[in-house]
Amino acid sequence: MTYLEAQQRPLAADRILAVAIYLLYCVGYFTGVSALIGVIIAHVKAGDADPVMRSHFQFQIRTFWIGLLYMVIGVLLCVLLIGFLVLAWWFVWSLVRIVKGILLASENRPIANPQSWLFG
Repeated sequence: MTYLEAQQRPLAADRILAVAIYLLYCVGYFTGVSALIGVIIAHVKAGDADPVMRSHFQFQIRTFWIGLLYMVIGVLLCVLLIGFLVLAWWFVWSLVRIVKGILLASENRPIANPQSWLFG
């Protein structure tokens, strides 16, 4: 095996991994810990993926951390009853990002703006 062949990785492996992370985020609605596993994998893979899948891993990382911020703010504001609206927004926002990510990753298309606070 030459050095060039060793450097080339199959695109399908990264694509399957990106979809698996999105699915871990879905399961995270019920367990929480699977989303943490997903973001750890995304952080590890973001550096050595091809540009298309790198946009997905960046999008997943931001989805986790921004979502965590929404959840903390929402829980704190539940005392004022506004937090329930923040948590509802977090749920819709994260679900749209997950579904959009799965659809684009399965078509091997990048996230247009992985740094976005909205829907990429």
